[in-house]
Amino acid sequence: MNRKPLIAALVFGAGLAAVAGLYFVFDYRQPPTPGRPVWLAAEAPTRTAWSARVATLAGDGIEGSADGAAAASRFSDPFGTAVDAHGNVYVADGNRIRRVGPDGVVSTFAGGRAGFADGPGATAAFDTPSALAIDRLGNLVVADTGNNAIRKVAPDGSVSTLAGGGEAGYLDGVGRAARFDGPVGVAVGRDGTVWVADTYNDRIRRIGRDGSVTTVAGSGTPASLGGIGTAAAFDTPTAIAVSKEGTLFVADTGNDAIRRIDKDGSVSTLAVPLEDEQGANVQRALLRRPVAVALTHDGYLYIGGAGGRIVQRAPDGHYRALADADRPPQTSYASDGSVRLYAPRAIAVRRDGALVVSDAQALRLFSLAPPRATSGATAAAAPRLSAMAPAAAAAAVAAMPWPVGPQGEPHEVVGVMGEVRGNYSGESRDHFHAGLDIRADIGTRVLAILPATVSDPYPNWALGELGEGMSLGPLNYIHMRVGRDSGGKALDGRFQLLRGANGSLVRVRVRRGTRFAVGDALGTINPMAHVHMEYHPGGAMVNPLTLPFVGLRDTVAPRIQGIALYDAAGRRLPAKKDRRLVVARALGQVAIVADVYDQMDGNLARRRLGLYKLGYQLLQADGSPVAGFEAPRITQVYDRLPREHEAVKLVYADSSGITVYGSKATRFAYAVNNTLQGGVALPGSWQVDALAPGDYILRIYAADYGGQVALEGRDLAITVE
Repeated sequence: MNRKPLIAALVFGAGLAAVAGLYFVFDYRQPPTPGRPVWLAAEAPTRTAWSARVATLAGDGIEGSADGAAAASRFSDPFGTAVDAHGNVYVADGNRIRRVGPDGVVSTFAGGRAGFADGPGATAAFDTPSALAIDRLGNLVVADTGNNAIRKVAPDGSVSTLAGGGEAGYLDGVGRAARFDGPVGVAVGRDGTVWVADTYNDRIRRIGRDGSVTTVAGSGTPASLGGIGTAAAFDTPTAIAVSKEGTLFVADTGNDAIRRIDKDGSVSTLAVPLEDEQGANVQRALLRRPVAVALTHDGYLYIGGAGGRIVQRAPDGHYRALADADRPPQTSYASDGSVRLYAPRAIAVRRDGALVVSDAQALRLFSLAPPRATSGATAAAAPRLSAMAPAAAAAAVAAMPWPVGPQGEPHEVVGVMGEVRGNYSGESRDHFHAGLDIRADIGTRVLAILPATVSDPYPNWALGELGEGMSLGPLNYIHMRVGRDSGGKALDGRFQLLRGANGSLVRVRVRRGTRFAVGDALGTINPMAHVHMEYHPGGAMVNPLTLPFVGLRDTVAPRIQGIALYDAAGRRLPAKKDRRLVVARALGQVAIVADVYDQMDGNLARRRLGLYKLGYQLLQADGSPVAGFEAPRITQVYDRLPREHEAVKLVYADSSGITVYGSKATRFAYAVNNTLQGGVALPGSWQVDALAPGDYILRIYAADYGGQVALEGRDLAITVE
């Protein structure tokens, strides 16, 4: 008897689930043995609130397109992902479909150029493919966003079009006669039905096995409404999952919600961020801007979105962020211990319960698996998420244009990364300033400084608010009217202004896949009177001063206004003018606080900027260094920022900050003894009980990004007794 057809039928045929509860699947952790598949048990029961060990499956974190060994491979826009029965992982990336084999080798499976063309392998063309799904026959279904089409890639790599004709629109029909508008999400049911999140039509569509396209739900106007079929409303739905019973789960991105569509077409809201009950902040962070959903065989839903956490929704309705098995809470100040990616775009569930997650900002494909002692792909831990991609801090080698005109001339920098910022509720140390501020008059056009393609299906936020902004490539541009001139008109056709029934603006829509060149207008400066730029190559927030802006000069040294010491109880050690500060060895440890600020060339006299590097040195009374302090002990470097919100209260003393934005001066009182290195903040102290009694000089090291070091006011004379 020939066994090969039987095995193929068992693996891919419709009777897969009926074979005594077992499946033929290839073990993705081991190299395949030709002709000898590995027996594995049926899909493992999903664990509730499990801890995940994070490892890189592929990608080195640098933008590009390179096949080969996993660690040397490169991605340009990793988005949709799917896993087949043999352990192959497929990724929609740029204008191609990539495959990561069980041996970790990355190859191009189909596509490779921008366009709309069917055909075998490399002859086919895509335009910004997004979600992937795989049917029972091993075919990949692709949401080809830029082509407004749903494509199919057969196991041999040949590409065909299921539905959509390339032009944006809304029309039910058969095959290419149907019209979509930027579909991002796709799922395949057990019977072969294809479900589509028709993103910019704000609808959910269905493609039958005969190729006919019908509308399942959504009115076509962005809103949040329950109801049946077209009486319901969505706002930019970007991901979809289907249960074995036919229930749909939708990531309704613009509504910060997970929606449910029952078989009768009724739409309900499964979860939204909480606003008014205990624990609201936690769930708000967990459910903000969902863009990825995946469903397990036993009813658990995984969600990924803004903030980078991967959230598990159990069948009982409880939401929990997956814990990071390799990073307990105490390793970083105020960390919640959860897995923190940067921009998860899609999630695929393996049969053993492990997850495959694509991260468009990290430019990597990750595996999230339960801890275990076995070796293999999930055990070969590649760079941790906290490790910056090679060359990320020096991504640009040529002079960089400014984000306001004239782009080839310098402009005043009015804020740098790492500064302490307050809020309007009276908290002076609310958050870190995450980027670079460049002053410009209200109404000035904000211009792109790097060529880039929009990756996020919902790249802009905070319409009409001071914090309005947009993400483009490795940069965020903030404090602007996105896509609008000073009169409120659209800058060009790349920005779609959606208005409500009363004519008021309710949405500025910028589609995934939209391309911008250097100098293209992105918006106009709002009443904040500056553009704020955040730089995140490879995901991590990097100091934008690493971008060599044309003509930027900094020849002004930081200014130290005062140095103070505090005991373990937070009491300031008393000092007298022109007298040495007495420090008792019995204190054991003390905290060092330095009041310092910086300026750059061209700043107004009242302008105060934060530092780049900070530390301290202990000298003998004659100026010679104490053993172990031959060079300054660097404690804080503002090349990267912690992801933990409360870390700002560790590196800045409680006398720091400013409670409102405006012309008032910010006070930068640095807790010099606490550390900030590689984006991780940790508590520290200066141990004085190990010092011999005598006179010393405590010298503060304060430097800006340009290398200027504070000289005046840097020494504090002390007597240890």
